[in-house]
Amino acid sequence: MLDFDWMLLFCGNAFSAQSIGMITVPLSRIEPSKRLRRAVHSNDALLVRRIVKSYPDLIHNPDHSANGLSNSSLHLAASLGHLQVCKTLVALGHEDPTPALNDNHQTALTLAASAGHTEVVLFLAENDPTSILRRDIRGKDAIMEASMGGHDTVLQILLTYVPGGAQKAVQNSDLDGNTALHYASSNGNLLVLRTLLAAGADPEKRNMWSWTAIAYSATVQAEVYLKGLVSEVEKRRRINSDADETRKGSTVRMVDEKVGVAG
Repeated sequence: MLDFDWMLLFCGNAFSAQSIGMITVPLSRIEPSKRLRRAVHSNDALLVRRIVKSYPDLIHNPDHSANGLSNSSLHLAASLGHLQVCKTLVALGHEDPTPALNDNHQTALTLAASAGHTEVVLFLAENDPTSILRRDIRGKDAIMEASMGGHDTVLQILLTYVPGGAQKAVQNSDLDGNTALHYASSNGNLLVLRTLLAAGADPEKRNMWSWTAIAYSATVQAEVYLKGLVSEVEKRRRINSDADETRKGSTVRMVDEKVGVAG
């Protein structure tokens, strides 16, 4: 594969077959950083490996363009859902010793979760579960991003691998006090609402403006649905609580009976 581009020089004043003379000449070599970014964009894992092997210090290759946010090679690959490129970069040490962060302090996993790239999220979550709880400059983590985007399968993967368990993770809030449930409700993501409540999210938790997730419902349908889910969860908790009390009562009676027989 050539390491340089080629161009056509058009000679002549009129653009016609008779008046155009075509001379093929090589341009100067494309910068390795640009070639690497192009390879990531085109999902060419083999080319990515070859370039990084040739230029090891270029593996992160932050994008310093106006809107690039200093996204690294893995940030770009994860945001595009290019699984094989992600695997290649991680294998080459992209995330050693700690995950790369962009200008917004987001990880590659955060961008993949926001975009709903299930396979990439699964790979990155398995590779480094601690990155699930990494917060960006607004205090949002990957679980909140998935909830906001309505990516239920991604959310379930994150809740499966998150350190400390799902129940604890769904209680987290950003700098404004918004939880994953607030984000799901405000965007009308019904499946995500059910998943979060099943994981133990608190529907009564309020943000800095004293708004609950129900108050943030995007539509009347979402509000009714969330209220129904909350009632269902509370009903199940009461049933489980009653069942626990019944079991405890039975245990106490059995102990009393054994003591009575022994006496």
